[in-house]
Amino acid sequence: MPEPLRRVAVLVLEGAKPLDVGIPAQVFTTRASMPYEVRVCGSAPGLVAGGDGLSYHVAHGLEALEWADIVFVPGYRFPDREEPPAPAVAALRAAHGRGATLAAISTGAFALAATGLLDGKRATTHWHYTKALAARHPLVTVDENVLFVDEGDVLTSAGAASGIDLCLHILRREQGVAVSNHAARRLVAAPYRSGGQAQYVPRSVPEPLGERFAATREWALARLGDPLTLDALARHAAVSPRTFSRRFVEDTGYTPMQWVMRARIDVARELLERSEQSIEQIAAGVGLGTAANLRLHFQRILGTTPSEYRRTFARGE
Repeated sequence: MPEPLRRVAVLVLEGAKPLDVGIPAQVFTTRASMPYEVRVCGSAPGLVAGGDGLSYHVAHGLEALEWADIVFVPGYRFPDREEPPAPAVAALRAAHGRGATLAAISTGAFALAATGLLDGKRATTHWHYTKALAARHPLVTVDENVLFVDEGDVLTSAGAASGIDLCLHILRREQGVAVSNHAARRLVAAPYRSGGQAQYVPRSVPEPLGERFAATREWALARLGDPLTLDALARHAAVSPRTFSRRFVEDTGYTPMQWVMRARIDVARELLERSEQSIEQIAAGVGLGTAANLRLHFQRILGTTPSEYRRTFARGE
């Protein structure tokens, strides 16, 4: 018997941004590789006036939130001018109360904050509205320097493009690295822009070294099984190790060797999911040498063991 599909609702509020609406709808649309079903909804079925000259005809009302396992709230225009509709706020709170995960893209964070579910937690939103979110909801700790924030059952993301990062993160959390990476390839998106669980990255790549460092990261990803040192990475980027380290942190949020370690762990995750290689073979293949070394870093970064991870995410092909 196939596993039941996970149910995703995308709540379109008045003034909703087209890209914000489209990202979760496209990422989670049912296909062989994606065990999800998506329903796009509004406060009521029918026409919803959107932002940027578009409107949406939605087939479902707030009852879709009673059905959903995950509810996305796309960003919408002028979130700092008025509160979201009270029935939508109540439906979000009720969905959370029965166990649904809530995820906001961009200014959708204002709707989640209106539920009170972000009080005492970290959150983010589009950089233009971070101060407004903090002022309107002072009990929320607003972080303007991250792509997204995962508080377990309530997640928020920054601007529209970071909605892709948020969706891929949820996929990685629920389905494992292989499914997330497959979706990233389909979207022609980076499978992870920050290299792991922490999402601290600048919103723009410093120039003129940004592209050069991107090439060095690609070079390193193709050689994770080899010894990779700071000197070797800096040499490839044609800068000094000191300059490379400083600019790499600005670019990714990690030191070069932290990034390499997390990249190795992500490759190990995919091999654990999709291959029959032993843990010792995987450790050697990703440049960690021994199974003990892999277990040590796996536990430190992911909070679990390779064997437990394989039991959770391994799929028969």
